[in-house]
Amino acid sequence: MAKQGKRLKAIYAGLDIEKTYALGDAIAMVKANAKAKFDETVEISMNLGIDPRHADQMVRGVVGLPNGTGKTVRIGVFARGPKAEEALAAGADVVGSDDLAAAVQEGKIDFDRCIATPDMMGLVGRLGKILGPRGLMPNPRLGTVTMDVKGAVAAAKAGQVEFRAEKAGIVHAGIGKASFDADKLLENAKAFVDAINRAKPTGAKGTYVRKVALSSSMGPGLKVDTASLSGS
Repeated sequence: MAKQGKRLKAIYAGLDIEKTYALGDAIAMVKANAKAKFDETVEISMNLGIDPRHADQMVRGVVGLPNGTGKTVRIGVFARGPKAEEALAAGADVVGSDDLAAAVQEGKIDFDRCIATPDMMGLVGRLGKILGPRGLMPNPRLGTVTMDVKGAVAAAKAGQVEFRAEKAGIVHAGIGKASFDADKLLENAKAFVDAINRAKPTGAKGTYVRKVALSSSMGPGLKVDTASLSGS
């Protein structure tokens, strides 16, 4: 096990990390122990009863957090003509077509989310080996392949979060900053949990939400009572 610094040792000394906490209590404790020199991100992790290797058990989607994420998100848009102008007007950070594709191929990826109009997917598809592993490939199911460029950019800027189950059946996301009010973090957490529940695949058997944990960027993880997810 890696050595713990004095700050973490002090935090662990005051916590029972084996205890299971109600969601609201866990948020309060994570906030209280987020003492790094920067505004830590509060993160939720959910262990689901799925096997993502099977197509009918994949969990993937997007959710708009009601209070945003507290992060500045840079948006890249593949579009031409009026739609490119619409993207710029909506606040997209990088907009282009062939020129943007060339930049991506050169490794210049100056965006955190990628949106494309449907007519651009022939071009964007050739960038799959670059964008795919980074989780940046536009996808109609996620609302990132769309003619509503303005709406997609606005949603991404407002705090829309993408989620996708990893091999072990775990989904996780940042639900805000430690500086957020506890009630705003609670609203965001519930919105994320609701989205995961709505995304329950048809192939999921048995208990769907098995374990939940909450932590901050530099803090310990706290176990969350799954029964409290809808009642906190």
